[in-house]
Amino acid sequence: MAKYKYIDTHPRLIAVDLTRQLLPGTFEHALHHLLEHEIDLSHFDVRFRNDETGAPAYPPAVLLKVVLFAYSQGIVSSRGIERACQEHVTFMALCGDHAPHFTTIARFISTLSDDIAKVLAGVIAVCDAEGLIGREMFAIDGVKLRSNASKQRSGKRIDFEKQATKLEAAARTMVQRHRAADTAPNEPPPSKKARERLQRLQRDAHQMRAWLAANPNERSGPKGTVRQSNRTDNESAKMATSKGVIQGYTGVATVDAQHQIIVDAQAHGTGSEAELLMPVVAAIKTQLRDHTLLTADAGYHSEANLKALAKQQILALIADQQMRQRDARFATQGRHQLAPHPLHNKRADQRARAGFPPSAFTYDADARTCVCPAGKRLYRKGQPRMVNGYVTEQFRGTKGNCAPCALRAQCLRTPDTTPVRNVAFGRGRAMEGVSYTEQMRARIDTDEGRAAYGRRFATVEPVFGNVRYNKGLDRFTLRSRVKVDAQWKLFCLVHNIEKLAKLKCAA
Repeated sequence: MAKYKYIDTHPRLIAVDLTRQLLPGTFEHALHHLLEHEIDLSHFDVRFRNDETGAPAYPPAVLLKVVLFAYSQGIVSSRGIERACQEHVTFMALCGDHAPHFTTIARFISTLSDDIAKVLAGVIAVCDAEGLIGREMFAIDGVKLRSNASKQRSGKRIDFEKQATKLEAAARTMVQRHRAADTAPNEPPPSKKARERLQRLQRDAHQMRAWLAANPNERSGPKGTVRQSNRTDNESAKMATSKGVIQGYTGVATVDAQHQIIVDAQAHGTGSEAELLMPVVAAIKTQLRDHTLLTADAGYHSEANLKALAKQQILALIADQQMRQRDARFATQGRHQLAPHPLHNKRADQRARAGFPPSAFTYDADARTCVCPAGKRLYRKGQPRMVNGYVTEQFRGTKGNCAPCALRAQCLRTPDTTPVRNVAFGRGRAMEGVSYTEQMRARIDTDEGRAAYGRRFATVEPVFGNVRYNKGLDRFTLRSRVKVDAQWKLFCLVHNIEKLAKLKCAA
């Protein structure tokens, strides 16, 4: 019988040089080199006042290294990071023989705020010095992620006041019932479960009243609209996603097209992307050049945003909601859409509506006349009107012609309620007063505009795929916008350092 050597896979004492565990070309090697030699971390020193008294603190570089490496491995929990520092040799190589406690890690992450923004700016500067930022095109996009907040605790102040009143009324009813039971002969005392339920009602009502007192005003949007508050994290927001409504934040990233380096990262507690565009543009103003093109999807489109970009003379291609309908390449996109579920589809009836299209009518632009498919002449309604930057002419049928018409059921969508047919024809683009939206449509609908905008998807979406799938970021674990913004920047730092390590190693 063959004899084999015993292999001990659980040795306790091994003579290992920790620095040699950081192999060149790996993420951890690039991370260690950057934080020890390239990035200025002196701004962290103001956190400590232990020059003369107090225990020595963990170097910020050590904590940053273990946190960023943990995030690169999909480890977000501070307890998980502490355990890895005690058991994983690569973590030991980054932190040495002093594994930080999980409370130290948690406090460090939750108090990063402006410090992590400076670290991200330093890494971006290193990427720029290495020639990894081309500045030919920046793609702006956002991803909506759940936060550490309960969606069920969202609502307006009037909703919370009604809930508090209801809880207080229920608590008073229970107290009266208990008092009546105390005076009744041979009545057993309230059970432990009943007492706990009363305490829970009183506690919830007290917490709700305390929250209302601490937050006397409603949350409002940029146009003064009232937004729902959240008693768990009032800076988070309800957001509609493809997988339902979530309570969370939007992580926005601006990505350079050359090597997918993130040049700016922000997190905001709103699902309205249009209001986030100009803050992002202001943040990347120093990165822009005269030839830099900004691209963003339809979520960032608004007349106000396009006007602001035009005033600042910033080149941009921002899609609108009808861009694909105007593009012949997407003419057959409907066949790829799944049929709606008959039990869960809450949208209006999507069946094809009846009615002759305008092309079925005979329109003479010179004579300014219109004849319907039944051969009847429609009369012109007033003067030409401006619709979306185009001059349109409207025509309307008469009751004498439409009421007895044999084609009425085919011509009108609702023949039982609509008396006559209306139809409009475009006479071309207006020469004056063209909106910024129309100007953007004219730019993006050209072959060059579609080709340039088409690069946006291949620039920014792989970044979100890396951060969300490879790094496992499916939710933010902190509360308040400042802390969530710092956590989003940490993940974007991981992405940039990975790019730097791979591209520099390949070079």
